[in-house]
Amino acid sequence: MRKFQKSIFILAAFILLILIWSFWRVPVKDASKFGVTYSGRFAEELGLNPRDTFVHILDNLGAREIRVGIYWDKAEPEEGKYVFNDIDFYLSEAAKRNAKIIIALGRKLPRWPECFRPAWVLSHPNEEVFEKEKLLEFIKIAVTRYKENSALKYWQVENEPFLNFGSNCPLFGGEFLDKEISLVKSVDQVHSVLITDSGELSLWVSAASRGDVFGTTMYRKIWSRFFGYITYPLPPGFFRVKRALAELFIKPKPMIVSELQAEPWVSGSFGSLAYEDQMKFFNFADLKNNISYAKETGFDEFYLWGVEWWYWLKLHDHPEFLDYAREIIKNPTLK
Repeated sequence: MRKFQKSIFILAAFILLILIWSFWRVPVKDASKFGVTYSGRFAEELGLNPRDTFVHILDNLGAREIRVGIYWDKAEPEEGKYVFNDIDFYLSEAAKRNAKIIIALGRKLPRWPECFRPAWVLSHPNEEVFEKEKLLEFIKIAVTRYKENSALKYWQVENEPFLNFGSNCPLFGGEFLDKEISLVKSVDQVHSVLITDSGELSLWVSAASRGDVFGTTMYRKIWSRFFGYITYPLPPGFFRVKRALAELFIKPKPMIVSELQAEPWVSGSFGSLAYEDQMKFFNFADLKNNISYAKETGFDEFYLWGVEWWYWLKLHDHPEFLDYAREIIKNPTLK
């Protein structure tokens, strides 16, 4: 028994030493870029014009790094019928201003309900096999269409593909993800592939080992069905440790924060909450605190999550979120 206890103690001490070493191995960097993740469909849910809002993001907010998704259910509403009007517009406007766009592809993409599958896929008797086949066809069409666009920065394949989160969104696993990545790379040998994962709920290795670039989410105040609203009690060094540990098992590669929380995490729809209630869950001080926190995590490139909400707030006479984000995008080292 004593021998077993000694072995456990040695193992725990070894892990602790690794964590301490990892903490110091990843330095704090100066923030170099702040961009945004943008969802036209979410903008529409908030009563905004998706295209006008995108232009405002470029011209009023000054963002030059934007992540968007091609939602499969909207882009292929009928089998073999493709509608790329919105993404065509976004890339065209971005190219005019030398902005760079990360395009997210797949069935699991940013914004609730996470899975965006066409209805005609779900009605098929052999749903999973059919869905995988048609999804690969769709990805090939989309990559072929945009691979030479001057505004394209990266392809993102799926969103947090190893996180079981979303409504009616069963995971397809690493084997199918590898097929998606291989397909993208076979069609476009130039642009890198971004793979993302949860900042707090995963170990990163499975996701980070697959992409050319890795992106983590970073949320501080969340809603849990078990605990209600909570703030993660994690210091910024937690992310430095995770990054260092992940890099023990993968090749060195660029790592970014693909989603930095800059809006409230609500359990229902935004439209069901008054402004005062939204502020209970995420206020202006939270925005500034999250950005300060992020700058201490060892990353230097961040995509803010909440730009649609900031424009909704501005329409309701609360421009302070948008104004501060504009300053941060213009001067990433701003305190």
